[in-house]
Amino acid sequence: MAPRSHRITTLADLRRRIDELDRKLVELLNERSKCALEIGKLKQEQHLPLYQPDREKEVLQNAEHSNQGPLTNAAIRRLFERIIDEARAAERHAMHPDGGPEAAGHEDARNTGKK
Repeated sequence: MAPRSHRITTLADLRRRIDELDRKLVELLNERSKCALEIGKLKQEQHLPLYQPDREKEVLQNAEHSNQGPLTNAAIRRLFERIIDEARAAERHAMHPDGGPEAAGHEDARNTGKK
């Protein structure tokens, strides 16, 4: 019988693999956030609105087109909506570090019409 050295077979192995993937996800999310903060600076310099619905729609479509499962497109969309919301909050804070009303909370710019 051939050895199963490369096959993940135990609960502990699977949990270690998830922990490794989670660390990578955190690293990637922070890298993405750094890019979003740079975008926020450029938007501020160019007097552009924080919320740009066409770009958000493009990001969501790109994520869904990249999806090969097992997560559904709806699940991917929800995850990316949350990622985008958090990036927007970080941009808002970077654009208004004094803590003015635009920097407060995580209000959803899509629903409030605010920048």
